Amino acid sequence: MTFEQFMTEINQPRPGFIGRMRAQLNKGDNWLTYDLANLMPGAGLDDDALEELEDRLLMADVGVEATTEVIDHLRAEANAGRIKSPEQLHKQLVGALSRIVAPCAVPLDIPDFIRPYILLVVGVNGAGKTTTIGKLAKRLQGEGKSVMLAAGDTFRAAAVNQLKTWGERNNVPVVAQGQDSDSASVIFDAVQAAKARDIDVIIADTAGRLHTQGHLMDELRKIKRVVQKHDAYAPHEVMLVVDATTGQNALSQAVQFHEAIGLTGITVTKLDGTARGGIVFAIAKRLGLPIRYIGVGEQADDLGIFDAEQFIRALFE
Repeated sequence: MTFEQFMTEINQPRPGFIGRMRAQLNKGDNWLTYDLANLMPGAGLDDDALEELEDRLLMADVGVEATTEVIDHLRAEANAGRIKSPEQLHKQLVGALSRIVAPCAVPLDIPDFIRPYILLVVGVNGAGKTTTIGKLAKRLQGEGKSVMLAAGDTFRAAAVNQLKTWGERNNVPVVAQGQDSDSASVIFDAVQAAKARDIDVIIADTAGRLHTQGHLMDELRKIKRVVQKHDAYAPHEVMLVVDATTGQNALSQAVQFHEAIGLTGITVTKLDGTARGGIVFAIAKRLGLPIRYIGVGEQADDLGIFDAEQFIRALFE
């Protein structure tokens, strides 16, 4: 490649979020870009075809509950004579998946009368919490809101430094203390500072923890109690960040974090690392919690609002 060709390539306009999501979800042997005509060589949808489709849904991390609902619907429609072509199968499959996930496509709403709006971000190590916080801060800034970050992950010095880097990059203040400081204290101080500076939104990081670590779950409950000294209704959003590449383990995390602290929203990251994406349906079916954002890359604008219709279209196109 010549220098001129290289410069031309890097200066090409970057596809929009939907285009990037579609490209990521459809790379490789996607579970839904499989030609549905291969399932229906005859004039109907038989048991063998349903079994093949069921296997594909399960391998795509759609989960047992959501898969069972989809297959039961398709079987009923086939028995009623309403699935006689791949086009009809496509329509019914899209409809069944949409009914599972559409109720969960609820964007984060930050009302003007709550100030500061306290957003607590939780999740296991490696899920992309800190990166998501940085991307979310930039998005909220773009919406005209002032933002402050609280470095509540005091167990990892790297997490504090990473958050500070995001803050410097986006001109967002970061409240932090020394390593191994009390997380609840850091976040309490941050809320005080946000009130004094009339900040719109404070996003609080927390230490990554396994959902099976009871004592760390207790710490989350302590943080929740502490911020309620500022506002009885805080935190106003408890957002779990899960990594799509971990499959059904992401569903286990969502269930146990919800039981421990009461989640109000979920962000699914690293959809660029898997060609499947089915975990979104598994979480939606089991918990019915709002899915706020999905992440499809490392850039700041690779965090997008979850739109069920666009997500399903991206899977099928």
